[in-house]
Amino acid sequence: MDIQTVFPEIEAIEDDALRSSVAAAWATAAEDNGIDIADLEAVPWFPPAQRELGIADDDVLLVEHVRDVTACAVGLAESLTDRRYVPNIDMDVIVAGALVHDVSKLYEFDGMERTEIGRLLNHPHFGVSVTARADLPVEMAHIVLSHTPRTNVEPATLEAELVRRADEASATAIKANVLTDLRDA
Repeated sequence: MDIQTVFPEIEAIEDDALRSSVAAAWATAAEDNGIDIADLEAVPWFPPAQRELGIADDDVLLVEHVRDVTACAVGLAESLTDRRYVPNIDMDVIVAGALVHDVSKLYEFDGMERTEIGRLLNHPHFGVSVTARADLPVEMAHIVLSHTPRTNVEPATLEAELVRRADEASATAIKANVLTDLRDA
């Protein structure tokens, strides 16, 4: 199994170097953490939230979430482009950014347990290191840092904002499966 099999959305990235770097980010993160590529699909989504919501480690998975965020971000971008509000959205940045937005979770958690990186750096700070090691452009590090309010980095580009909104929508959908009122989250 390879990264393209785990994340088939990677094929939508037209820039060969960017596509290769996204694959390298995930392959390196998996290797660094002793995770076989074939086992990526068994990594939990976000252990602290899963524990808080009573979601089992295998009920919501990271790969599913990343793929959902990617589809949602692409859908938002396509909608805005089709409706002529914003004709210059970089779809390669959308897809690549969405695919790597949570790559740091492989370092932050070992199964459902927080690692030292997760404890000391919290989500998603280590992702900047991962994107740099994979020779991804700074836009990817920005998306990683700005996709969550857990950092003080706000999205500076439309692409980063769309990935952040897609991530929020995916997380909310996960919570909606276990809560009758989302205000309880």
